[in-house]
Amino acid sequence: MSLEKLQKIKNKKERLVAGLMSGTSLDGVDAALMQIQGCGLTTRVTLIAFRTFPYENEIRKAILSCCENTANTEAVCRLNFTIGEIFAEAVIQICKDCNIPLDNLDLIGSHGQTIYHIPGHSTLQIGEAAVIAERTGAITVADFRVRDMAAGGQGAPLVPYTEYLLYRHQYKTRVLQNIGGIGNATVIPAASDISEVYAFDTGPGNMMIDCCTALMTAGKETYDREGFYASLGAVSKDMLDELMSHPFINSIPPKTTGRETFGEKYTLYMIDKYRAAGLGFHDILATLTMFTAKSISSSYRSFIFSNHTADEIIISGGGSHNKTLMSMLRTEFNGVPVVCQEELGFSSDAKEAIAFGILANEAVNGCTNNLPRATGAAKPVIMGKISF
Repeated sequence: MSLEKLQKIKNKKERLVAGLMSGTSLDGVDAALMQIQGCGLTTRVTLIAFRTFPYENEIRKAILSCCENTANTEAVCRLNFTIGEIFAEAVIQICKDCNIPLDNLDLIGSHGQTIYHIPGHSTLQIGEAAVIAERTGAITVADFRVRDMAAGGQGAPLVPYTEYLLYRHQYKTRVLQNIGGIGNATVIPAASDISEVYAFDTGPGNMMIDCCTALMTAGKETYDREGFYASLGAVSKDMLDELMSHPFINSIPPKTTGRETFGEKYTLYMIDKYRAAGLGFHDILATLTMFTAKSISSSYRSFIFSNHTADEIIISGGGSHNKTLMSMLRTEFNGVPVVCQEELGFSSDAKEAIAFGILANEAVNGCTNNLPRATGAAKPVIMGKISF
């Protein structure tokens, strides 16, 4: 019966799909409801609704505890099912918001919540797909990263495959820069074949900025809204130089990073060091914001501009709402248009949730959905485990 259901969905010309994403910023669950026509190069997506379901403070603390390796295996085991319930509820609620019966939902693609990522070795995303499938009644595809890693890849970045399907252009070379907890860039040369697309993580996105903001405000604020606090400070050359000397910045792609490298431990070390040297929080925030901008521009000059001239840099993720960061990026890329997703008719916030809906659609259609040039995998593979 389950295989018949899968075949029926595959045979549909159009599918109702939910995409779920929770990133390294730990803000909550992003849920996108969409119609998807076709697969592969014929993929067409229409976004119906998008909503972020914030994590309760206790859940966020529990996730952080697991990420920072301070939780035991029982805690991780329990949280896996708890996060699955939260993801399932996000799907149920967004369908309810749109007055769409759950029975109409064909498919769910869930990234899960990353707990630990060891590039080239192993990775762990929780948010049990079986729970999501059971609560919603929809076929759920999840745990995408492990198949790429089994083929020798780093398990990230995964979104570039979907970016090629949606953003390729006949005449423009586009670079898509996501700024979530971590920053990552995807290069789509004009009139390119998918084999010519490449991508890599550029370094921290909002992660270090968020950590500093939470510390400065004693936890009352979890991010620097529109970059306001950073706008009050001045960039410290000494601190910026030290940040830019981090080994990851000049390491050669394919490369990926995460909370293990640019998380709370490293951030607090840098904050404590430069607070002791006399820097105020606003100056530190300004410097951390510039570090995100500088790590992006430095990566482009080292690994992109020597191969391609960018016609357009398209920003997505929470960082696109940080006016101070966006101003710094435009200064760094003087002469190259730096635009947000919204200027092209897309959603900055929904982009990654949409991507995992597309990756699930590719999986059930039997299409390979990783990008070896981005992840370092030995070959294209079909990522995603299917729960009926």
